[in-house]
Amino acid sequence: MSGTPDAESPAPRTSPPIIAVDAMGGDNAPGEIVRGAVTAVRELGLRVLLVGRRTEIAAMLAEEGALRDIPVVHAEDSIAMDEGALASWRRPRSSAAVACRLIRRGDADALVSAGSTGGIVATSTVRLRTRPGVLRPALAVTLPTLPTPTILVDAGANADAKPEMLVQFAHLGCAYAQTAFGVENPRVGVLTIGSEPGKGNKLIRRTVELLAEVPEMDFQGNVEGHDLLTGKVDVVVTDGHTGNVALKTVEGTAGFTLNAMKEAITSSTIAKAGAVLQRGALRRLRERFDSETYGGAALLGLNGTVVIAHGDSHHTSIAHACRLAHDLAGGRMEERIRRRVPHRSPVWLHRRSQDER
Repeated sequence: MSGTPDAESPAPRTSPPIIAVDAMGGDNAPGEIVRGAVTAVRELGLRVLLVGRRTEIAAMLAEEGALRDIPVVHAEDSIAMDEGALASWRRPRSSAAVACRLIRRGDADALVSAGSTGGIVATSTVRLRTRPGVLRPALAVTLPTLPTPTILVDAGANADAKPEMLVQFAHLGCAYAQTAFGVENPRVGVLTIGSEPGKGNKLIRRTVELLAEVPEMDFQGNVEGHDLLTGKVDVVVTDGHTGNVALKTVEGTAGFTLNAMKEAITSSTIAKAGAVLQRGALRRLRERFDSETYGGAALLGLNGTVVIAHGDSHHTSIAHACRLAHDLAGGRMEERIRRRVPHRSPVWLHRRSQDER
C-alpha cells in the first residue's frame, strides 16, 4: 500500500471530531450498532453519523427518537462477517468503504466498525493508505492492567512481519499510550519466550537489536506471556500472529476465571451472602475484564482513525468504541506518529544483520 501523502487528505479539524459508524458491520448489526450510536451521542456527547442502508437505519433512529440527532449516509452494500481481505475489492460500495471515503473527503475523522476484522483492515488500508514513512498499519488492543492499560501491538493485522515493522509498531504503540492514556514516556517490551537477552527467533532477536538503538525509546527488553497483565511495560510489541494468539488466550482465561468465580460465589448460602457484601468490588472486577469496556482495537498508522470493535458487540461496546475513536482523532495522534515515524526512515532501520545477508 502506498505511504505517499494523499492529495485528498483533509486539513486538521479545529472542531470536535466526527465519528463515522459502520451501521451494517457486526453480528448484531444494524440494531445494536444504531443503539450504540444513539448512546454515544446522548450519553457521551459525541458527534456521530451512521453509514449503511438509509431506509432501514432511519426507521431504527425514529424508534429511538433520534432521527434528527444523527445523520445517515447511504451505502448499498456491506462486508459480511465471513469475508476477509478480498472484501476491499469485492465490496467497493460497502458501508466501511463509504465511511473511509468520508474520512478522505474531510467529512468525518474516524471510522468505527464491528465488521470482519480482515475485511475492515484491508478496506481501510486500501482506501485511507498508510501515513508517510509507515511500512504497515498495526492493530493495537488494550489489556486491563493498572494503573493504566498495557497496549499489545500487533494483535492480528500482520501475520508475517519484519524487524523494521516491529520497530515501527513500537512507535505506533507509544503514540497510542501517550494519546489515549497520558503516558508520556511509555516503557516498551518485546514479547518472546524468555526474559534473558538472546531469547526468541531471528525476528525477535533482530527487533531487540534495533529497538535498543532507538535513543528516544524506553526499551525494557524481553517480556514473556506471564508479563502481559502485570503492567511491567506500557507497550508490548510482537507480530500479528503471535499477538492474536496471546490476545485470545488472555480473553479466554479472563472469561474462564470470571465464570469460575461466579460459580464459586453462588455455590452456597454463605458464599452468596459474602458476595452481597463484596458486590461493589466484584462489579468493578467484572468491568475491568469486560472487553466491551475498552471499545475494541485501534488500527494505527493510517491517514485517519480506525477502531474495530468486537464482532459480537452490543450497544455499550459500540459507544465505548466511539469514545475511543473520538479520543484518538482529537488527541494529536497523527502528530505524535509523524514525530516518531519520519517520512524517511533513519539509516539504522535499513541495516541488516549478518544472518540476513
